[in-house]
Parts: sequence; structure tokens; C-alpha cells
Amino acid sequence: MDDRGGGSFVAVRRISSGLDRGNSYHSSSEVVAGSAAWLGRGLSCVCVQRGESDAHSSFDLTPAEEECLKRLQQRIDVAYDCSILEHQEALRALWDAAFPGEELSGLISEQWKEMGWQGKDPSTDFRGGGFISLENLLFFARNFQKSFQDLLRKQEGDRAMWEYPFAVAGVNITFMLIQMLDLEAVKPRTVVGATFLKFLAENESAFDLLYCITFKLMDHQWLAMHASYMDFN
Repeated sequence: MDDRGGGSFVAVRRISSGLDRGNSYHSSSEVVAGSAAWLGRGLSCVCVQRGESDAHSSFDLTPAEEECLKRLQQRIDVAYDCSILEHQEALRALWDAAFPGEELSGLISEQWKEMGWQGKDPSTDFRGGGFISLENLLFFARNFQKSFQDLLRKQEGDRAMWEYPFAVAGVNITFMLIQMLDLEAVKPRTVVGATFLKFLAENESAFDLLYCITFKLMDHQWLAMHASYMDFN
């Protein structure tokens, strides 16, 4: 997943062919900066800034779109629970993907601050995004390793001395996308949300893929703004 400067939005190359295969994504897939925002043929011309003309009471969904939305909403409704083994294992897997070869001393550890969590217990930061925010981070780490590591370690661009906290930014992006796409509504009420659900019906990894792209976009904008930690909110 190579990153190229020179634009203010992000587009995906090779995603269209990935939709047809529908199951696996590797580091050969690319998220690139460009001058328009679109996701393959499924999510086309979707603007981050929504205008008043985008307002609509609701959009009708196909049965396939309804089912995909329902499954995504079920993911969104799952809160992170540190007592659930699956959640513990996912958190450990995120550490292993972020810092391969570096042993984690425990699920509560000062080491987590290296990834950009606010304290030594990441579970306290998941409240805004739920378990799906951890799934998003893990998807990014496993499928686009180079871009994930570049963002985690702030390896690209002219960086400030005090940077945004990587992991907390990831949780915020999950929350932002859920709100922007109106994913907790029974039916989408914007063109953006309706268009996204068409993409989701073609590939159920659509939300995870859009998350990765949005993270890259956020970092791209961060660099363009010459921002520092005080600008994070």
C-alpha cells in the first residue's frame, strides 16, 4: 500500500478487482492520495463535507443492503469488554501486529502508550468506538502493514515534535465514520450513506477498507496543516 503525495483526498487502486474476489486484501493493494474521493466502482464521488442538498428523509435499500447494514450495526453495537477472551485476544493481536517481536507484558501495561493510547489500559479508550474500533485497527495492521507502520511510527512527512496519538486517533476515526455515514439509522438519510451501503453490499469489508483510507486521509491533512498535538481535537 504505497502512499503518494500531491492531493487532498484519497482514492483506492485495485479495490474494484478486490470486490470481485471479495475476500482477501494484501499489501499489494494500494491506498493513494489523489484529487477526488472514490472507492472502486462501489463508492463513487463521495464527499467528506455534506451539503444541505444531501439531506433526504431516507433512502430505500435492497434486501442485500438491509442485511449488510444489519450485520454492520451488530458489530457497531458491541462494546469492548476486557472480560471477554475474544476481545483480549484481539488486543494482543493488535500489539503483535504493531510491534512484531516485542513481547507485551500484559493487557494493562505502560507499553500501550507507545501505540498512542492515553494510559496503560487501552480498554478505557474504546468507549467511544466500541469493539469495532479495535477490529478496524487490526484490519489495517494485518492488511496494509507498511502504511500502518508508517502512520504508527510517523515515518513520513515533516512531523511536529508532539504528534497526534495514533491509537486514539484510530478510535476517533471509527466513531466519525459511523456518524458521517449515519450507520445507526434504520435507513440512510444522506447520499453518502446510501452510496456506501451499495459498496457494502458488494463487499462486507467496505467499512474496514474505508477506515484505512480515512486514516491515511487524516494523516495527509494533518501534515498539510503542519499540525501538532494541540490541534488534535
